[in-house]
Amino acid sequence: MSQVGVVSQVGGLPQAVLWDLDGTLVDTEPAWIVAESKLANRFGAQWNEADDLAMVGTALPHCAEYLRSKGVVGTDEAIIDHLIAEVLSTLSQGVPWQPGALEFLAVLRESGVRCALVTMSYRNMADQIIATAPSGVFEVVVAGDEVHNGKPHPEPYLTAASLLGVEISRCVAFEDSPTGMASAEAAGAAVVGIERHVKISAHPGRSRLLTLEGFSLADLSQVASGVVIDRIGSRNNGEDPVMVEGFQH
Repeated sequence: MSQVGVVSQVGGLPQAVLWDLDGTLVDTEPAWIVAESKLANRFGAQWNEADDLAMVGTALPHCAEYLRSKGVVGTDEAIIDHLIAEVLSTLSQGVPWQPGALEFLAVLRESGVRCALVTMSYRNMADQIIATAPSGVFEVVVAGDEVHNGKPHPEPYLTAASLLGVEISRCVAFEDSPTGMASAEAAGAAVVGIERHVKISAHPGRSRLLTLEGFSLADLSQVASGVVIDRIGSRNNGEDPVMVEGFQH
């Protein structure tokens, strides 16, 4: 049976899927970490893994402020431009899509599920990356330099839903960081956290995955209807994925 056939039995698909970019769809976090640590080291700043993790999912102006607090000298614009140039240089060697990401995006496009990209990366970087995605999959892009308040504020996700003309409560958001999940959850979307570089903690209503591989349209429909799918909580004992009805467990 096709995935679409399965979905028809388990409930409707969301009005839209809202995607984080760095860490969720593409494994760019290592490139960001290298760029940030190199810049900090250039100014003799102490930089460690805790600093790396503190930067994951945050808006670029916050990254600039944090770097200055560690001793880096420069304006927001200068620091951000430097970081973007470093990461774009790395990406020029190839975009590191996460396992299962391109395949699932293609399935969504073929099934008519609308998608938006909601990223704290700036537009020039986002455009370079999505140029390698399935053509036409993203109807809307909300970039970090196009909102007044970055994640964890709900504005980026509310903006994406508004541009698509959909209800945020009928959208599913995919994220990989506490900052991004806080943004999507505050906006009112159902959230799927994908654990990559930062641990994803359990939270009421939050689904959790280790990878997009094996995640189907039927799973997406379950999440949209209020089911919590937890494939992290059962990862160490070989049991089937946990599926919890509703948002109160």
